[in-house]
Amino acid sequence: MNSLGKARYKPGNSRTLRIFSYVLLFVICIVVLLPIVLTFLYSFFPTKEMTNYLKTRNSYDEAAFMDILLAPSIFSLRQYYSLLIEKPVYLQLFANSVIYTVSILLGQALIIPALAYALSCFKFRGRDALFFGILALMLLPFQVTMAPSVLIMRFLGLMDTRWALILPMAISPFYVFLVRQYMITIPKDMLEAGLMDGAGTVRTFFHTVLPISKPILGAACALSFADSWNLVEQPLIYLSNTRDLMPLSVMFNDLSTNEMGVAFAGAALYILPALLIYTYFQEDILLGIQLSDMK
Repeated sequence: MNSLGKARYKPGNSRTLRIFSYVLLFVICIVVLLPIVLTFLYSFFPTKEMTNYLKTRNSYDEAAFMDILLAPSIFSLRQYYSLLIEKPVYLQLFANSVIYTVSILLGQALIIPALAYALSCFKFRGRDALFFGILALMLLPFQVTMAPSVLIMRFLGLMDTRWALILPMAISPFYVFLVRQYMITIPKDMLEAGLMDGAGTVRTFFHTVLPISKPILGAACALSFADSWNLVEQPLIYLSNTRDLMPLSVMFNDLSTNEMGVAFAGAALYILPALLIYTYFQEDILLGIQLSDMK
């Protein structure tokens, strides 16, 4: 028995496996972060230098590695000046993306936690049917629900307006399901204790349920920000006749193609909000996922 136990326990193998895991994770991090690092680095290159560099695309030898610039000839903020001062169209598109993202997040903050609270903590007629409908909508891709959504928006007269993007995204079935699955694990005794103390349904929701659900709400906020900030299909469908209302996520490719000198500055400014949001909600994302898996 002792010899069998010693044969199974090999500290050297465990250490080797740990070192291999660290090396693998380090390589993966480099592969994932290298494009982001190069984007921010190239945004400080002179406009003329980056224009000449981008013109070499598709003209290099396939048998050789493509040259990567690691240091500018001179540190310059010309890309940012040209993008923010000389080209106001970028700021307009950036503002459109901010308006859509903030409006969608505010709408979800007002609707989704309350709806998830009702679906998880109360019994009422039609609750299961409503939850089944939410599950069905969550599983259906946008391409399937696109035609009914367009018909509804036309009937309401909201096509080619900002509301055509904001209203459908404000009630996202996935985030209702995500928050509801977390809230359903809240002990009933805790809610009943609040009700017995005279807190009431609304007060219990604000003072008990929301504080307990902070991790999953933070994770949902970060994930929803990514969805709202990177809208592509919805604007092309709902705002096809109003290019002035398009978000930056749709028009950025045209801007970077026509203005190669400021492409990296525009990409850096586009990535920055997502990085800040993820950094701020990083612990909530990890904790929310862990608790959801455990429960």
